[in-house]
Amino acid sequence: MEKENKYPSLILGLDISTACIGISVIYDDGTNDPLIELISHVSPKIDKEIKGIEALILRKEIFENEFLRRMDEILSNINCPLKKITDVVIESPMIYASGGSNAETVATLLQFNGILSDSVYRTLGIVPSYVSSYDARMRSFPELLAVRKFNKKGNIYPISHIKKALKESSLILFGSYPFDCDKKCVMMNVVSEKYPGISWIYNKKGTLKKENYDSCDALVCALAHSNTKRYGEIEPKIVSYGVIETKEQYLIEYTMSVWGKEYYKKMVIDKEDPSATEEN
Repeated sequence: MEKENKYPSLILGLDISTACIGISVIYDDGTNDPLIELISHVSPKIDKEIKGIEALILRKEIFENEFLRRMDEILSNINCPLKKITDVVIESPMIYASGGSNAETVATLLQFNGILSDSVYRTLGIVPSYVSSYDARMRSFPELLAVRKFNKKGNIYPISHIKKALKESSLILFGSYPFDCDKKCVMMNVVSEKYPGISWIYNKKGTLKKENYDSCDALVCALAHSNTKRYGEIEPKIVSYGVIETKEQYLIEYTMSVWGKEYYKKMVIDKEDPSATEEN
């Protein structure tokens, strides 16, 4: 894969919503793990009476004034050898929708995405790239890929289904988690574990503010972009697996390979669970 920019790179990740724009900047020298240089957000507040395109334009201006046009000042205050953004990656809005209100929200996000993309290009001179939330999470933390254990109803897949998935290297993001897990919380926990030095923001009650999730998503986008530049397209596969059957359970072990790195996985299914032996 041809590199978009030569190393070192200073990658700006953005997670865009009308209420909050998550921001992250990472430094990548192409060899060591990327360094987090900035993790923040902008909440562009405007008069509630203003609607439609005008509201998006005003929010764009706030983002430009509070962040993009202050980029030189912001980068001068961080301990990084590179003082110029080289790459910008933006999380793409989910295109699918199930209902009128969701469809309207997606349309608004697409409009705002376009407006801010133009803003990035005009202020930084960089054409942004885009990544879906699924691809961002998969490429930043490929260890979250796994053979899916639970179906949409929360039942364990039958062992025949799981054996087929192993044979076909059917690896799914959050596959080892319950189907309805809170994916944003999972990502926050994974990021916090790998980067314990991040200073998240809390409200007066001592709970994490929701803006942290936008900042976290922006970081995930930047890390995904870094990995894609280094390793190319992602092609996860299962290189070995085994299923051990005992009287009480199935023990499933497999090794997953992503970008030349191997991850050991284990799954235990109790035979007492009827969904493990019956088709759903």
